[in-house]
Amino acid sequence: MSNKLAHETSPYLLQHKDNPVEWYPWGDEALARSRDEAKPIFLSIGYSACHWCHVMEHESFENEAIAKTLNDNFVCIKVDREERPDIDQIYMNAVHIMTGHGGWPMSMFLLPDLRPFYGGTYWPPQDARGMPGFERVLTAVLDAFNNRPDECLKGAEQITAQLKNISVETTGASGIVVNERLLIAAGHALERSFDQTFGGFGDAPKFPAPMALGHLLRLWKRTEQDEWLGMVRLTLDRMAAGGIYDHVGGGFARYSVDERWLVPHFEKMLYDNALLVTAYTEAWQATGEASYRAVACETLDYLLRDMTDPSGGFYSAEDADSEGHEGIFYTWTPTEVEAVLGQERAELFGKVYGVTDRGNFEGRSILHLPKSLAQLAKIWERDEAELANELAECRCKLFAQRETRVRPGRDDKVLVAWNGLAIAALAKAGTAFDEPRYVEAATKCADFLLAELRTNDGRLLHTWKAGQAKLAAYLDDYASLAHGLVALYQATFNDHYVTAACELMETVLKHFGDASSAGFYFTADDHEQLLTRNRDFTDNATPSGNAVAATVLLELATLTGRDDFQEAAEAIIGAAAELLQKIPHGTGQTLIATDLFVGPNEQCVIVGPDAKRLGKGLQATFNPRRIVACSETSDPNSPVAPLFKDRPPLRDSATLYICQGQTCQVPIVGTEAITSLC
Repeated sequence: MSNKLAHETSPYLLQHKDNPVEWYPWGDEALARSRDEAKPIFLSIGYSACHWCHVMEHESFENEAIAKTLNDNFVCIKVDREERPDIDQIYMNAVHIMTGHGGWPMSMFLLPDLRPFYGGTYWPPQDARGMPGFERVLTAVLDAFNNRPDECLKGAEQITAQLKNISVETTGASGIVVNERLLIAAGHALERSFDQTFGGFGDAPKFPAPMALGHLLRLWKRTEQDEWLGMVRLTLDRMAAGGIYDHVGGGFARYSVDERWLVPHFEKMLYDNALLVTAYTEAWQATGEASYRAVACETLDYLLRDMTDPSGGFYSAEDADSEGHEGIFYTWTPTEVEAVLGQERAELFGKVYGVTDRGNFEGRSILHLPKSLAQLAKIWERDEAELANELAECRCKLFAQRETRVRPGRDDKVLVAWNGLAIAALAKAGTAFDEPRYVEAATKCADFLLAELRTNDGRLLHTWKAGQAKLAAYLDDYASLAHGLVALYQATFNDHYVTAACELMETVLKHFGDASSAGFYFTADDHEQLLTRNRDFTDNATPSGNAVAATVLLELATLTGRDDFQEAAEAIIGAAAELLQKIPHGTGQTLIATDLFVGPNEQCVIVGPDAKRLGKGLQATFNPRRIVACSETSDPNSPVAPLFKDRPPLRDSATLYICQGQTCQVPIVGTEAITSLC
C-alpha cells in the first residue's frame, strides 16, 4: 500500500512511495499533524542519484520494525533536496553545527515548530563501523523528547539561534579594495592547495571545482603568467584521462573518491557536466588543444543523447547504481571487452585503458588512460592518428554493447537553475566550435523554460516533470537562467533573450533583496516562511546564486547601460570581498564576476550587413571580458539599443566598434577587415 508520496512528481520521493514508513511530503498536512499530535518530525532529505540514500532506504526504511517505530512515534517527512534546496540549506547547516560534517542522506529530528534538536546523515540499522545504529538513535531521540523535553528545547533554541546568524551573515562594508591585486592574491591562495601531481585542489575525495578553474584561466588572460594556465591544463588533462570521465559514452561523474581522479562516485549530474563543458570550451579557446574540444563535445553529445526531454529541457541526473551495484554499468572485465572486440583489439584496448584481470574497482575495471595516446604511440612506434582512430572504433563497439545493459536510474525532472547552466554551456560551445546543433539545443531549452516554467506575471517556477511545473523558483533559478540567456544572445543575437534576462533580474531586484544589506536572499519575499531565510555568497557544487547574479548583472549592465544592474552587482562583490580573501576556493564564481567588475572590459559592436555571422567569429578565442553585440538593422526599441547609439554602419558595410568604457578605437569597416580579427 502506497504512502503519501504516491502522487508526487519527484523521482526521489516516488522511490519511497511503497516503503512501510508512512512518509509525507513537506507540506501543511504533515506539519499540522505534528503540531496537533505533539509528535516530533523525522525529516529525511536526499536525492534520486544518491548511493547512500538507497542504502539507508533498503536497510532501514524497508525494515518493518524500524518503520513501526517511526510511524508510531514521529511524523515522517521525505524531501528531495533538489526540489526544495531552501529546506535542505537550513537543515544541512544544522547538521554541520551538530556534527561538524554533512552529506546525504540527511536525517534530522525537529520539534513540531520545525526547530531541529538532533540530526546526522547515514546511520546503519544496527551499530556498525563505529556508527550507532538507527534503531538505537530512534530510542535515544524518543527518550530525550518524552523524558527530557527541556534539554531538547534548549538544544533547539541554541541551534536555531546559530542558524539565524548564518542566514544573515554578510561581510558588508569591509573596507577591502576590490582590484586586480585581490584577484591575484586569490589565485595564489588556490595555488597553495593545488595538487601539482594530479591537478585539482586538496586531497580525496576530489571535486572538479570548475569555477575555481575559470578564475585561474581569467588570471592567465589578465597577467599572461603561464603558471595559472598550467594549473588549469593539468587538472583538465588528468580529469579527462581519469575514471571520473566516461570514456565510452562521454560525460563526467560527480567526483572522485581518490586524489588521482581514478575511482568516481558514478552518479552523473547535469550541473557538473554543464559547468565542465564550459571549462573545457574555455580551455580550447585559450589553447586550441583539440582534446579539450573533444571532451566538451562528447559531454554535450551525452547530454543531448541521454539527458534531454522531448520538450527541450534537460534531466537532472543519472544514478550511480544499476542492478543493485554501484558502477556496474560503466566497468568492464577483459572477458567482456574481448567478447566485443576480439582478442587482438581487446589486448590493445586493455593496455590503453587499464582493463586487467584484477581490476581497479570491485574486481572490475574503470576505464582510464594511465598514459596519453601520444606517449603510447611513441612507445609502440605507431602513428598517433591511426591509433586514435582504432581506439575510437573500439569505443563505439563497446558503447553499443553497453547500451544493452540495465541502465542506471535517471532523475527526469527538469530544474530551471541547472538548465540555465546547460544553456550557457551549449551556447558557448556552439559558438566557439561553430556547431549549430548545440545552439539549437540551447534555444529549444530556453524557449521551453520561458514558455512552460514562467507564470503570467513573469515569475518562474522551479521544477517541471511530465507536463507539470511547480514550486516557486529560487535565486539560483532566476540568475542561472538569465546568465544562460545572455550567453544565448551572444550565440544568436536575438534581442528577445536580453529582454527576458532583464525581466528575470528585475524580479530578483524586486523580490529577493532588501534595503538592509547587499546581495540577495535565496528565497523571494513572498516565499513560504521557513525557519530562516538564507543569504549565501559561497559556491557549493553549483555556483552561488549571488555570484551568478553579480555576473549576469554586470553583463546586462554592459549590454543595456542600466545603472541599477551595475550598482546591484557592485554591492554583491563588495559584500563578498572578505570571503574572496578568506576562502577563494569557495568563491570561484564571485571571482569570475569580480574579474568583470575590475575590467577592463571590451565592447565589440558590429552593425550592418552580415553582422551576426561576424559577431560569432569574434568569440572563437578566449576573451572573458569581451561582450559582443550585433545588429544588421537599427531598432530603437531593442534592449541593447544604447550600445548602438551613434555607431552606424560606414560605407554601407559591416562596421565593428571596439570600445573600453568611454574610449573607442577607430571603427573597422568591411567583412574582410573584421574577419581578420577573428
